[in-house]
Amino acid sequence: MPARNDHDRDQLDDRKAAILKSVVTGYVETAQPVGSSQVARDSVIEVSPATVRADMAALEREGYLTHPHTSAGRIPTDKGYRFFVDHLGSPHPLAQAEHEQVQVFFSKAHGELERVLRDTSRLLAQLTDCAGVVVSPAHQALVVRSALIARLSAHTAMAVAVLSNGVVEKRTISLRNDVPDAVLSSASTVLQQRLSGSPLGLVPPDSPSGDPDVDDLVRVCVGALEDGKAAGSDDQVFVGGAAFMAERFDAIDQVRAVLGILEQSYVVVTLLRDVLAQGESVSIGSEHAGIESLAECSLVVAPYESEGVALGTIGVLGPTRMDYEHALAAVAVVGQRLTRELRGG
Repeated sequence: MPARNDHDRDQLDDRKAAILKSVVTGYVETAQPVGSSQVARDSVIEVSPATVRADMAALEREGYLTHPHTSAGRIPTDKGYRFFVDHLGSPHPLAQAEHEQVQVFFSKAHGELERVLRDTSRLLAQLTDCAGVVVSPAHQALVVRSALIARLSAHTAMAVAVLSNGVVEKRTISLRNDVPDAVLSSASTVLQQRLSGSPLGLVPPDSPSGDPDVDDLVRVCVGALEDGKAAGSDDQVFVGGAAFMAERFDAIDQVRAVLGILEQSYVVVTLLRDVLAQGESVSIGSEHAGIESLAECSLVVAPYESEGVALGTIGVLGPTRMDYEHALAAVAVVGQRLTRELRGG
């Protein structure tokens, strides 16, 4: 995704900015091109329809609006949406009923992490009428709460790590026949001391216990846990409300293309992370570099965290004609509540 510093230099006088905002909000509400007479009725626009027509023509020449087909009205371009988003000002709050919906959801959102994330994607979809997207945490970044080694048989044991989000990582290891219970118990204590409070992907270096047998066993357990996460480190992507996309586009081919992108986890993860890496919370249409299927879509994203560590990303994907203020508010609130949930409420 290309850097978008150029849009920071875009400038419009107050009147043109107000007219552009009126066109964007009108088009978002009605899905119909917005005419000068409609804009002139906006209480913020205190000029004649003729002046509005002249300014709308200027905005079209400057690339903020376009004139579809033979319609008398105009619609925003990606550049117009970008200016609108960049000048929204203070965050738009969710309605009280929606706040209550979020609170009720998270008051009941307990159990396996995967189920919580899947349900969160559906919550985002319900709030925005767009597709809700949640990328699971990279487990290597999660802090270990506790760890232990449990014997399974004379030849095997299990290394266990409980992560900060409640996920339990378990790996079976082979034992020599002569490993006494005392060594196993000491190694379990050392493993707890070494892993507790550290991300699983950033385990502190070895600190010899004075017993080579204990140190060897701890080393094997740490290696098994780290290797297991590396092997299963692919991000999971949960998509809720994909059916909403079918209602937002007229062309069935467009719907199929967008749904096809949502099925490609790697592409979705890359999209969300690239938006945040650019210091943005919104990516619009042509800003999804190289993905023609999303040329008529926008993405609103936010990170979520646990124990102060950024873990995953949530967002909504919808048409460029989306309610950006509402989508930004919904993603922000849900991201904050998901962070609280991962911290234990």
